[in-house]
Amino acid sequence: MKTFTGRVISPGETMAEAVVTHGGLNTLASFQKALQFGDKKATCGDQNNPDLYGKQMAGRALCLPQTIGSTTGGLVLYCACAMKRQPACMLFSEPIDSLAAAGAVLADVWLDDVSMPVIDSLGDEFLSYVQDGMAVTVREGGVVEVG
Repeated sequence: MKTFTGRVISPGETMAEAVVTHGGLNTLASFQKALQFGDKKATCGDQNNPDLYGKQMAGRALCLPQTIGSTTGGLVLYCACAMKRQPACMLFSEPIDSLAAAGAVLADVWLDDVSMPVIDSLGDEFLSYVQDGMAVTVREGGVVEVG
């Protein structure tokens, strides 16, 4: 088991199975099926992301370097949370962008019954180490245990 520490964007603790992408996450393309067509597993629909395409994101520890795409990214994350189709947590190896951070923070503040801890700046070693299916535990203070 390895421990990494990052910056807390949205607080919380959780345990989940990892799903990993080494490319940027196009938030809208990835969550579109979940938001428009009722896919409760939030199966990734972004064909340009071979690491995630066709994989369940809801309830998983989504491990990624960064998000990419349009200015809808924050709203998409907020809507996924509001519809209970969000990842268990989002773990960024790089600093989070302002749009994804806004969506995560708004969901944390505006939605009473939703938790999606978000930690960024976990480093390149984190993304090199974590693999699909590994157990991930998020603890207070931005501590992430993988193993």
